[in-house]
Amino acid sequence: MTARTTRPLPTVGGAPRPSARRRLAVAGALAVAGSLLLTACGDQTDGAGAGDGGTKAQKKSQAPLFDKLPKDIQEAGVIKVGSDIAYAPIEFMNEKGEPDGVDPDLAEAMGKVLGVELKFENGTFDQLVLGMNSGRYDIVMSAMTDTKERQKGESEDAEGGADFVDYFKAGSAILVKKGNPEKIETLEDLCGRTVAAQRGTANETLVKKQDKECDEGIDEFIADKDTDSITQLQNGRADAVVTDFPVALYNELTAGGGKLFEVVGEQIDAAPYGIAVSKKDTQLRDALKEAVQAIIDNGEYAKVLKEWKAEAGAIEEATVNAG
Repeated sequence: MTARTTRPLPTVGGAPRPSARRRLAVAGALAVAGSLLLTACGDQTDGAGAGDGGTKAQKKSQAPLFDKLPKDIQEAGVIKVGSDIAYAPIEFMNEKGEPDGVDPDLAEAMGKVLGVELKFENGTFDQLVLGMNSGRYDIVMSAMTDTKERQKGESEDAEGGADFVDYFKAGSAILVKKGNPEKIETLEDLCGRTVAAQRGTANETLVKKQDKECDEGIDEFIADKDTDSITQLQNGRADAVVTDFPVALYNELTAGGGKLFEVVGEQIDAAPYGIAVSKKDTQLRDALKEAVQAIIDNGEYAKVLKEWKAEAGAIEEATVNAG
């Protein structure tokens, strides 16, 4: 990730950032131009073509962790990333329809030390691990909490199970309308209320767990997208949303110029976010772990979190299956 100055916390439709894809396209155009120039100078032998290919491979291998990657990833030059890209500020589509946020920026930094592009593909959250295990994605990076149930494939949203490279830490939070008209402060205060959460998330689990402890039950609104949950709160159809703390804070600060919502209470049950990898692909898992540690050590990790005001979720050491 190129060094950038800290910018104000953007809205979901904030100013776009240059994508790794565009930079690669520019680099490719320059490489083609250079090749044409050599041809014009009279180097038209078969050996020249082989030399160009060798140079390209050599340039890729200069990335410090390129050799750690599986051969098929090296040859493809791309790691396909499954993600539910509607979870600002962790991942969302900017005004140009490009993935933006904490995860895409961290992935871009990781791609530099790995020597390949991490290319995000949009999907439904509770189908991402299944999609990875069926070959649609190589990995999942989508603010996914690393849990033992997901590791073992015991949860409905993690069919087949996965290993997790942990790279961030966050808990749940309660988001309410500005001014907190229902006077909600704790999970216990959700009893008897209409509460929204996203399907397949730890937040849904938290709401269902609390419902079992209520004398007057919670009226649950479980949405496929977190943005749908927040819309229900804005429209008055829900009294509160349980979502991840950085997402709740982002909405408090940015939605309606900071005039629509507020976060109440403390962060709940902070746990690691993990990059999901197939249990069969231990080489890729270990390369990603080294990449996370590399960007922590070189300072790019801290720059990304500072830019998105997500420093509270920083970790100091990359781990595997720590959830």
